[in-house]
Amino acid sequence: MSRHRHAPARVCVAGGTGLVGRAVLARLSADPRIGAVTALVRRAGTGLPAGCTEQVIDFATLGQPGGAALPPTDWAICCLGTTIKVAGSQAAFRAVDFDAVLAFARAAKTAGASRLGVVSALGAGPASKVFYNRVKGETEQALTALGFRHLVIARPSLLLGERKALGQPGRPGERLGQALMPVFGPLVPRKWRPIDADAVAAALLAALAAAQRGTTVLESDALLALAAQR
Repeated sequence: MSRHRHAPARVCVAGGTGLVGRAVLARLSADPRIGAVTALVRRAGTGLPAGCTEQVIDFATLGQPGGAALPPTDWAICCLGTTIKVAGSQAAFRAVDFDAVLAFARAAKTAGASRLGVVSALGAGPASKVFYNRVKGETEQALTALGFRHLVIARPSLLLGERKALGQPGRPGERLGQALMPVFGPLVPRKWRPIDADAVAAALLAALAAAQRGTTVLESDALLALAAQR
């Protein structure tokens, strides 16, 4: 950690209202190694777990002159993400999955964070012919260039979890994956199997706590293996 070795880590989370973000906040709130937890939200009253502090943020101005700043931070965790269907256009999608993610990372580094954990996606790559995966890969590339002491990138496959309980629209692919997993799951390579959001959260936090210097990329099979050890 960037402070005294035994001091509880101060953590800032972006995207805490989504599947993985909610699981991350729940685990942080129950972890004795963790001190203050700040969740960045677009609007107040999102019903966060006990012990988490809400900070309403406009990601478009985060870190800019006159915009909001983050509280002192040791760990930064970014679970921001949308789909082109929800965003409405490729430009709107990029504004979230690239621009907002980078704004958060830069603001977190300014606030003192030495560890950054980010939820990306399976197949991410800056040279991908698939727009979604290409943006995710460009984001990973830009985050690596920021020079965090510890950067953990999680690349989960299809996420499993109850979006309706979070007030979010369900995704057909996720519903199909949940329905087919009991039958076809054992036949699918581990890297491509749907993965529970809480498993992603558990693995991401474990990797951040280990604080391996440099960049650690966890593909979906590695996330499953690491989560199984928690």
